[in-house]
Amino acid sequence: MRDKERKSRSFAKVLRRRMTDAETILWTQLRRDRIDGYRFRRQHPIGPFIADFACIPAKLVVEVDGVTHWSEEVFDYDRRRDAYLKALGWRVLRVQNIDIYEQLGNVVEAIAVALPPSTATRSPSPASGGGKIKANFALARSKK
Repeated sequence: MRDKERKSRSFAKVLRRRMTDAETILWTQLRRDRIDGYRFRRQHPIGPFIADFACIPAKLVVEVDGVTHWSEEVFDYDRRRDAYLKALGWRVLRVQNIDIYEQLGNVVEAIAVALPPSTATRSPSPASGGGKIKANFALARSKK
């Protein structure tokens, strides 16, 4: 195991014990295969980085961004980090803390839409014409 990966694994254990309120709320919706049977891991190391939530079979990372992500310096770091993850084949979905607090159902639906169809029965998604959720919810939030 490379040194950077070893460091990220041990730091991920610390982060699991120190999840933010928004991460904890979202985790209650992602744990135990609650979205179409997809399993998510929290604070999952990927190379030198740690994803807030990762669904390995779908290669989907969900990042929860609070006010610390609003500076230009952190925004540039996130952009480089996202490029690294995308180069490895991961898709990155960014959601804001405020959206978890105020629109949790929409956040969960945006995650469900980002996952590939499963063999389990799914409710209609906005992408297929069902529901009235903003289709660009996740994309609009990722550009801040």
